[in-house]
Amino acid sequence: MSNLSDGKQPRRRGWKIGALIVGGLLVVGGGAVAAVTAPSWANFGNEQAAAPSSSAPSSAPFSSEEPEAEQTAVAEEFTFGVTPTDGAVAVNPVTLPEIRVEEATIQDVSLEPVDGGEPVAGTVSEDGSSWKADGPLSFATEYAFEFVLVDTAGGEHRQEQTFTTVQPENEANAWMYPAPGSTVGTGQTIEITFSEPVINKDAVEKAITITSTSGQKGAFYWLNDSEVRYRAQEYWDPNSTITVDVQLFGVDFGNGMIGNFNDTWSFSTHNDRLAVVDNATKEMQVFIDGKLEKTFPVTLGTEEWPSFFGFYTVMEQYERTKFTAESIGLKPGDPAYYEPTEVNYASRISNGGAFVHEALPAAQPILGELNVSHGCVGMSPEGAKYFYDMFGPGDMLEIRNTDTGPVQVWDGFGDWNLTWAEWTSQQV
Repeated sequence: MSNLSDGKQPRRRGWKIGALIVGGLLVVGGGAVAAVTAPSWANFGNEQAAAPSSSAPSSAPFSSEEPEAEQTAVAEEFTFGVTPTDGAVAVNPVTLPEIRVEEATIQDVSLEPVDGGEPVAGTVSEDGSSWKADGPLSFATEYAFEFVLVDTAGGEHRQEQTFTTVQPENEANAWMYPAPGSTVGTGQTIEITFSEPVINKDAVEKAITITSTSGQKGAFYWLNDSEVRYRAQEYWDPNSTITVDVQLFGVDFGNGMIGNFNDTWSFSTHNDRLAVVDNATKEMQVFIDGKLEKTFPVTLGTEEWPSFFGFYTVMEQYERTKFTAESIGLKPGDPAYYEPTEVNYASRISNGGAFVHEALPAAQPILGELNVSHGCVGMSPEGAKYFYDMFGPGDMLEIRNTDTGPVQVWDGFGDWNLTWAEWTSQQV
């Protein structure tokens, strides 16, 4: 129950009325008592509130020292409840402050940041028994909540209290790959990364709605507590738009972390592009919209450093970059160690260091015949440049007929190596 800080009644017929708070009761001079008790709905709906509520007895004796010549009016008993409670901290900003009252009416409600800013608008019910804010609050803000309750005898009772919303250290954010507004290949799954671990995964999933112009439905798959992927049963249709509606503001991630934003992201797909690399033939065949366009000789990983079979998604590209043996765990003196090497037209296909790239000059004469790489797909200068120019993030590459694999979900975007049944049956 929220206690009254003072109570006032207007003068009537020469009566003098005094009121004060004693033990949680609104006490009126002359022995009259207006009990302010907590109804069943008092302090409703604010599980975040830190300040406990208290209940007062329905009546209490009181004696007045007023002169006998003075008469007093009897204030009427009423009850009310407020959320958030007075002094509450870590209030979820999605909480809509609310007042409810019985045997009284609500007037002159003011809810505004203590340090200045736009007041929060609200609406009083037609009968004056309730008031509710029209919109959400802001993070990291202390609010002053003031209102007047008028009892059935016309007595006015002003209530003043404060509460504070969730602080920055308890805010949770998120971002998406691919970048909003980008155009990617049809195999690009959606990855959403959260700034804080998500314990309440069901609540977060329900706050994210993903639609496509192709009408394709998909499902979530959690890599860990901070990363979730989303894909349809098949690749996205070519030339479609996928929209991600994120309504995380106020969503409880768990562990006291609260989502701090709403947003809508979208990206598009271009035409269908697939490269199939077959270790049996040591060739890459390039299919554009299902039609074979090019064939190139390749070299793959050795037995010690095999190329994993399965489906890969192109992740990022470099016209020229440096490869180091240390990046794949080798040290000077290891048999497979090599000095830092500049390579051309490198397209990353895994976190583990697999690329499609121009083979080193020493390897180019044996393309299509032997495997000499550390797991990469080595190509001729012509082939590597063609792949670099034609393929990009979200485009697909499949490696067949090697003895190791498949590529794992977490190793880049190995998502398509899970069957739809495996993808949708994950327990979270």
